[in-house]
Amino acid sequence: MPVTGIGSVFFRANDPEALGARQDAHPGAGPGHDGTGAKSSESGYWQTQARPSIFAPFKAATGYWPKGKACVPNLRATKLSALLAWLRAAGIAAGARAERDTPQSGKFSRVHDPEGNPIGLWEPPEGG
Repeated sequence: MPVTGIGSVFFRANDPEALGARQDAHPGAGPGHDGTGAKSSESGYWQTQARPSIFAPFKAATGYWPKGKACVPNLRATKLSALLAWLRAAGIAAGARAERDTPQSGKFSRVHDPEGNPIGLWEPPEGG
């Protein structure tokens, strides 16, 4: 009986309502989203596309995300360049992390919510 994927990612927030509203609007993640960019008030779930997910521990001293933050969720995306442009147009600092991009691993970016929590954005390689 294997585990089939990530069911939830929970994290602490000082103002969960404000962060939830921001995630709903930018980048369009969370309850009610259907994985295509559309939103339905009918669903309390986020319907994601069936693709691979990575669930892996890092060394405690990692520099991959800021000290004092327990984790960094990575959201899978399509058309990452367009998503970054959309976020920037909304006034959200979003930049590519080209030093991490490879044909085998895909493209990466990182944004931070208003409380400084990092959120990774990942466009898997084609077929991945």
